[in-house]
Amino acid sequence: MTINDIQAEIRSLTDSDSTSYTNADLLRRINAAYEQIVALIILADGKWQFDDSSYTTFPIGTYTLVNSQSKYSFNDKFLQLEEVQIMNVDGKYEIIKPIDQKQADEYQPLSEQYSTDGKPFLYDKVADDTIELFPAPDNGVSVTLAAGLKIKFKRTADLYTSAQVTTGTKEPGFASPFHIILAYMAAIPYCQSYKQNRVPLYEKRVEELKKGIMKHYAYRSKDERQIMTPKLERHI
Repeated sequence: MTINDIQAEIRSLTDSDSTSYTNADLLRRINAAYEQIVALIILADGKWQFDDSSYTTFPIGTYTLVNSQSKYSFNDKFLQLEEVQIMNVDGKYEIIKPIDQKQADEYQPLSEQYSTDGKPFLYDKVADDTIELFPAPDNGVSVTLAAGLKIKFKRTADLYTSAQVTTGTKEPGFASPFHIILAYMAAIPYCQSYKQNRVPLYEKRVEELKKGIMKHYAYRSKDERQIMTPKLERHI
């Protein structure tokens, strides 16, 4: 379904028009529903990692390292860090490991334990959009500074803009059989105010569609053979 189709479905579900249910309210609620569904998919996703197909780039970012700077912040579209890599002085990326202060010496901050700049081999998530490297990178002695930090991540939905609504052709970036859930989810808040008798039916439909989405994304790696391993019995 295109965004035009979704809007038309919402109007039908709510018996509304652009005056009673403004385009601005519609867009806000579609985007809110879109983010909820992408979060649901990410929770359900198996080995095949989900990314909104509307994006034109891969969920990988590269950043310039700064001499002696340990903390780096990222785009607020990031939901989860998947992997952090550092480029060594030979220009090759190396995966570094996550750590938490609780895993280290609780009486000595990580920044003190790794106070000498060098090649980072650990990182700590200090905020939703910030990591801290240990040790802080040196000035090109052990690492390459330019594009020296690579992040693989999961991100939220590629939300609709008002311009895309005007164009009307963009589709949600998840499996098409479930696009209609955005219409039902955006219809419910309106109906709670003006068509309350429809709310239970629409909520039931949303829950049915969510279960379908969870099942679809939890079991979509059908190209992998399921192998049954026999349980070995111990003989004494």
